[in-house]
Amino acid sequence: MATKKSAVKAKEPSPISTTKVATKLATVPSAKAAISPTDASGEPVTPSAKTASPPKVKSATPTTKPTTKPGTKKSPPTVQAKAKAKAKTKAKAPDEKRLVKHAVAANDVGSPDNSEEATGEMADAKPKKAPRGSGGTLVIVESPAKAKTIKKYLGAGYVVKASVGHVKDLPKKKMGIDIEHDFAPEYVVIEGKKKVLDEITAAAKLASRVLLAPDPDREGEAIAWHLAEEVRPSNANIFRVLFNEITKKAITESISHPMALNIHKFESQQARRILDRLVGYQISPVLWTKVKRGLSAGRVQSVAVRLVVEREAEIKAFLPVEYWTVDTTVEGGNPPPFVARVVKLDGNKVELHHEGEARDVVHALEAAPPRVASVERKERRKNAPPPFITSKLQQEASSKLRFSPKRTMGLCQRLYEGVEMGDEGPIGLITYMRTDSTRISDDALGEVRAYIAEKFGPASLPAQPIVYKTKKQAQDAHEAIRPTGMKYDPETVRRLWSTGKGGGRDERENEDLLKLYALIWNRFVACQMVAAVFDQTSIDIEVGRVGLRASGQVMKFAGFLEVYAETVEDGAVSEDEGTGALPEVREGEILKLLAVRPEQHFTQPPPRFSEATLVKELEEKGIGRPSTYAAILSTIQDRGYAEKKEGRLNPTELGVMVNSLLVKSFPEIVSTDFTALMEEQLDQVEEGNADWVKLLHRFYEPFKIDLEKAKIEMRDLKREEKPTDQICEKCGKAMVIKWGRNGHFLACTGYPDCRNTKEYTTRADGTLEIVPSTRPTDQLCPTCGSPMVIRRGRFGEFQACSRYPECKTTSPLSLGVACPKPDCGGYLTEKRSKRGKVFFGCSNYSRTKCDFVSWDRPLPQVCPKCAAPFLVKKVSKAGNRIRCIKSDCDYSADEEAPEAGAASA
Repeated sequence: MATKKSAVKAKEPSPISTTKVATKLATVPSAKAAISPTDASGEPVTPSAKTASPPKVKSATPTTKPTTKPGTKKSPPTVQAKAKAKAKTKAKAPDEKRLVKHAVAANDVGSPDNSEEATGEMADAKPKKAPRGSGGTLVIVESPAKAKTIKKYLGAGYVVKASVGHVKDLPKKKMGIDIEHDFAPEYVVIEGKKKVLDEITAAAKLASRVLLAPDPDREGEAIAWHLAEEVRPSNANIFRVLFNEITKKAITESISHPMALNIHKFESQQARRILDRLVGYQISPVLWTKVKRGLSAGRVQSVAVRLVVEREAEIKAFLPVEYWTVDTTVEGGNPPPFVARVVKLDGNKVELHHEGEARDVVHALEAAPPRVASVERKERRKNAPPPFITSKLQQEASSKLRFSPKRTMGLCQRLYEGVEMGDEGPIGLITYMRTDSTRISDDALGEVRAYIAEKFGPASLPAQPIVYKTKKQAQDAHEAIRPTGMKYDPETVRRLWSTGKGGGRDERENEDLLKLYALIWNRFVACQMVAAVFDQTSIDIEVGRVGLRASGQVMKFAGFLEVYAETVEDGAVSEDEGTGALPEVREGEILKLLAVRPEQHFTQPPPRFSEATLVKELEEKGIGRPSTYAAILSTIQDRGYAEKKEGRLNPTELGVMVNSLLVKSFPEIVSTDFTALMEEQLDQVEEGNADWVKLLHRFYEPFKIDLEKAKIEMRDLKREEKPTDQICEKCGKAMVIKWGRNGHFLACTGYPDCRNTKEYTTRADGTLEIVPSTRPTDQLCPTCGSPMVIRRGRFGEFQACSRYPECKTTSPLSLGVACPKPDCGGYLTEKRSKRGKVFFGCSNYSRTKCDFVSWDRPLPQVCPKCAAPFLVKKVSKAGNRIRCIKSDCDYSADEEAPEAGAASA
């Protein structure tokens, strides 16, 4: 985001009296106010009202209670009024929740308008007295890794603290939105963040000023806003700084030009959060009632599920169509022979629908000698692709490196915040990774052009820098994803990491970080190189009634392809692939027909989405934004709506059922057009051209009607019974299809007297096939010696004696890992503690009191480093890791490493 420099070059802006600024902004319109922006509905937004009335917010801490009804206009409070309100607040109970009438006053960070005129007003205003210490400048960032890197650049006089993400959010156990009062949100301190806030506020008391430096996007702005609310009582001298890259130059430049918080960006993020909460917290309970508990619906995730489900429906409904091709091998006076395909018959484009038509063509080819009708040679140029934006990076990392979008963004975060570079300490290697702009700074262009000229020669450098167009709806606040400088090329990074700690937590993560960095580096270098040049040849051949064509191309100059080539998804033929060089032939030359090959084909259905192609689809339809793609894909899989098989997303039965219910009851919510329009309106809020409260009202009024109808009319799967011709073998009554926690199943109509149930599958003809209720194992019953079988119970699968009910011996299901205790003879299995927490222990505990336990899931894989008999998977907020069971072995890998070539999880 470009910083506003004009008002801060002379002197650093000071915190100001909110009353004076509000009064000035209300009476002296800025240049931005003069253009009378409109909201999404086309209604003008009054500049004074917009400036004086930021979002109403319920606070977890006591604040000034508004004296007017919600939604009415109110002039900025006078100093006397504020003093009276403060005294009145102290007299009231400290736990009473009140609306904050003026968010700028609550944060005390100056005008929400970031225009140069408003910034100038702030610079000239008299500073507000606030508690200040002599502890230098406090800089607050999100991540400890970023804090470490930034502290290295700032040195003495600066204290850098990390908030570790958000510090406040809507409450978990209730909606936290006051719908009747213009959707005022109630923010509370996140559980576990009190200690972090205490440390930050203590540091703020000692500091002369506080700089809020979370990530430069909407989410980061919300974090900064909430930090300001908490820090203000300790130090009101608060400013915002933005780091598009973590380099000394960028940090020094940003800190020398601090600014006010951006109220429009905060409102946009807040509106998105409220929208998601309204949808999730009101549709989800309906699904719990009609389907099962634990389900969720989302304004964006449900649209992604719909795309996956509808693609599956296309595949199932697809009817293959037969068609034929006829290829020939011909030879001229100059070798070698080459292939030509039949493209015309009797002067028209050929379409061969069945074998008979193909045979007619073959006969026509054998009736006359081939003759060269024309030879066309031309030069084809292929331009370099633009630098990475978030969606393109996720697609290419998925295709080339087999990284999921979640894994890609996690690695990017580490590269952005700073990774260890030998003796130089942590260095931020890439710019901010959540962007949809292809813009590149002039400094970066100068660096990369110098690098290209030196590395590849002047012939690879275009005369002028290449400028790429950014999509109309893209936010241009950030640059494209690129290296922060040309000093650290991938080989230099590899060399530095080989002699030191490296950037990752282990060797596997070091390698993954390096692969991703090399991908970003190569794409950035390639984007400023000249086009690749191909010599392309087309030969048209006539054989009586039949026309043939042969095409080939040869690379004449590699250009950018010397560095980077894009991946082609879903089996499409790359433009850079051809049949190679064709031999020299002349017009009118008679050729020799060596072979004719008719071949049958069938049209193919559209492929299932991979994670890369689903991100591409979401981007093209305008669904979500750069910061949301990875979360969308993770959520639909975590919720059980889709599962990845052979690298493709398949909808589950649950996903299909939930989608059908939502499409019928909430057609607008799961409409791609509606969701894309909502994203555009949120962008307008961020730009200051729309009012977030009006946007929510326009959304909620029709949504509330659909919600009430859904509570009554939505199909109730829990109570639905579909009759079948199956008969219960226990009581002789008919069985019906019902819906349960694991999907559809057969149940006896004699319930509750008869509790017989069965699993089934549906054959292609629609008939039911009963799935056996047990599966054999190689285990023997320890009680009677009979074979043990696997059964499914309420809590999943377990082993039971095959002689049940005569023998009621059961045992938990083996994880395929033997107990490591010497001479135990048991196996490891999943168990639950008294509080319901999953752990893993020995199956012999009840008999021999074997006390082996592990909180991490054992995996039947030999450690590749020390040959230990099994590995374990550790699940944490930082991600899932696979490590060795032996304490003296340091083997560790990311869970998704199998897709990148590591040991499988």
